[in-house]
This record gives sequence, C-alpha cells and structure tokens, in this order.
Amino acid sequence: MDVTIPHNYTPRNYQLPLLEALDSGIKRAFCLWHRRSGKDKSLISLIAKKTVEKVGIYYYFFPTYAQGKKILWDGIDRDGFAFMDHFPKEIIKNKNSQEMKLEIVNGSIFQIVGTDKYDSVRGTNPIGCVFSEFAFQNPMAWEVVRPILLENGGWAVFNTTPNGKNHSYDLDIMARDNPKWFSQVLTANDTKRPDGSPVITEEMIQEERLSGMSEEMIQQEYYCSYDIGVLGSYYSDEMTKANAEDRVTKLPFYNDKEIDMAFDLGINDMFTIWFYQKNGQMVNFINYYEANNKKLDYYFAYIKEYIEGMKGKTGTIYLPHDAKKRELITGRTIEDDFKKEFGKHKVKTVEIGEIRMGIQAVRKVLPRCLFDAEGCKQGLRCLENYHREYDQVKKVFINVPYHDWASHGADSFRCFAMSYKEPIIRPEYKPDESFDRFSII
Repeated sequence: MDVTIPHNYTPRNYQLPLLEALDSGIKRAFCLWHRRSGKDKSLISLIAKKTVEKVGIYYYFFPTYAQGKKILWDGIDRDGFAFMDHFPKEIIKNKNSQEMKLEIVNGSIFQIVGTDKYDSVRGTNPIGCVFSEFAFQNPMAWEVVRPILLENGGWAVFNTTPNGKNHSYDLDIMARDNPKWFSQVLTANDTKRPDGSPVITEEMIQEERLSGMSEEMIQQEYYCSYDIGVLGSYYSDEMTKANAEDRVTKLPFYNDKEIDMAFDLGINDMFTIWFYQKNGQMVNFINYYEANNKKLDYYFAYIKEYIEGMKGKTGTIYLPHDAKKRELITGRTIEDDFKKEFGKHKVKTVEIGEIRMGIQAVRKVLPRCLFDAEGCKQGLRCLENYHREYDQVKKVFINVPYHDWASHGADSFRCFAMSYKEPIIRPEYKPDESFDRFSII
C-alpha cells in the first residue's frame, strides 16, 4: 500500500517558508509564532517526513514530560485528528506509550522528551530535534544536544511564544542576523487560513480579554511581545537591577576566602549547587552547577574537583531540611554522608520554612549579591524564570511557585538566603585629640 507523507497535512501559506527552508538544507530554524498558529501540527508532520527520508533518532522536546504527553502524544487538533496519526500506521513498527517512543519500519526512532529531564538524552545521537515552546524549556537541553548535531550534521527547529527576554530571546535575536538560520515572526496579524480568513480574529482576542486574560498575556501570546518580561516572575525587579548595576559580570576569585555552598537535593529532579564567597558586605557567586540521576559520590567528586581546580578552600556547606531524612534501608541521612565526606564542622542544615518567607529572604539579600556571568549563567536563568503558577480557569497568577526547570536553582538559592546572616558593620573610628585615643562616633 502506498502512503503519502506528510500524512493528512496541508501546510498553510505562512507555514511553507519554514518547511521549504529545511528541505533546502537549512539546519537551524527559529519560529516565533503566536498561540494557535499550528506550530506543533506543522512540526510533527515535518518530523514524520524526516524519519522516513533518513534513518536516525529524532527528538521532540517539550518543557516537561507531562506537557509532551498531553499536547502531542495524546493531543488532537481542532478537527479531531490525533497529532500522532501524522505518523501513518503503515510506517510504525513499534509504539511504546510509556516512553512516548515510535520505532519506524526503516529503523528510525522518534521520541517525545521533557527538558525537565534533559540528561536522559545525554550520550545519544539524534540527527533531528524540535524544541517546542523553547522559551519555557530548560536551556541546558540545547547545550547538551547542540554539539551532537554540530558533529553529525543534524538539524534543529525552535518554536515558541515569548516569555520575556530570556534564553529564547537571545537565540531569536541571534538567528535573525545569522544567514545560516531560518527566522520567522508570526503575530495574529500575519496568519490566515486558505480561505483568507484570519486564524485568530479580533473578536477571538476580545473574547480572551472579557474572559479575564490580561493585556500583558495577550500581547505576549498573540502579538509575540518580548517587552512584558517573564510573567509572574518572583525576582524580575531584583534581577533587572542586578544587571543594571553591573553586578552580573566577570568576578575575581579570592584564594584567601573560603568557598561556601548552598544546595537543593534531587535524584530524579535536579540536584543544584551555588558556590559563593563572602566579601565584606557583599556575596560573590562564582559558580552554579546542576545535574540529575547521579549518586552523591558524583557530586562529592565534582565539588572537590572544582575547589581544587580553583585552588580554593572548602567553606560551609548549607543543606536544606530534607537532608535530615533517613533512608529506610541504611538508616543514614544525606546530612550524614556530607559530614562524613567534608567534616562535621563544615555541614549545616537550614530550616527553610514557608516558601513565601524564603522568597522574601531572597528578595532581601539579592541587592548584596554579585554573580559571575559565565560561571552562574544557568543559575541566573533559574532566578530570572522562577515564577508564579498561572490559573488557566481564572486567568490570573496565584502566589504559588510553578514547578519547572527553574525551580531547583531558585530553591538552592533560597537555601542560601535562609542561611545568610547580614555582616556586622563595624563602626567608624577617628582620633579624639583630647584623650589621645580612639572613640566611637
């Protein structure tokens, strides 16, 4: 039986330039397309075609595994057609719903991956990748995949709506000026159906306003505005001020000062570490590290290697309260393991308390903080993107942190903030000539 691919998909005129660019040999593409413009329908059809054209591994990245399952693996379009049926059954050899993976009859592999677990693809060899809603993804996934695609000549497509001037904005601006990249911006004013009618009408946008969607969200989602900032961000004001005051820069390292550390503990989730040096009334953050699915020994080795490489001295290790939780089998705690490795006097466990208190503590201490721009790059992204949860029904942000890739770096910084004690400012002295000694003023 003959099968036509793309299957059950006819691109609209505004979608054609992207598909033609990739067929012409372009290896990188960035598409800033408005909400409901058909991003995923276009790209799942594209990737189905690519799996047949060339044998290889193909990944479709979403911000989380759950989103990938809901939007693509189980998703259907406005006409009731399942997105995954763009892979016609005739070309599918095996389907693994648990791993959201297809094996194609020619040997190609397609898989949906959440960038909340980006380490799961480390060491693999994809030749084609789609990053869906990249502005909301952990940017480290691209850092892992990029050298692989560079070496094997693979391709990558990024689609997204904006989320402030974050990592996605940086990539977009670079792509617009790079002749090796395809770049396209489509707002609600730019997209029409085959009959000439708008994909998103003014009436539909007005309906969103009347249902409670904020004007900021409308400008972001339908008009691709970067000017709003990360909506619901907890620390946007403080981080904007840090950049304006040049506190994100290249920092010196002081060999005579100890390197303190603050942690968020995770095995399946991210394990994150901030490295810093207290410098008078200020705190210099010199490095940030994250990984997942690693044993404690791996992190112990990383810490020692980093400090030895800096020719530094191990300072105080601040662990969150869950470090005191005992394992059922061994009866030991993570705190016990840290004390055994680094010495009892070096390890302190911080009672972080209520999240809102911790967020306030972070806001209070951030004006005292300087960051090494390169060493803390990913940690800074976490602080900038840490945000409130959005209530889709009420169309408002609620004062509950949204758990995503940025949460873990923000949580380890909260551990630091709750451990931080403001330095005692020494009083100034001047000579008192009448007594030939110093007196406090």
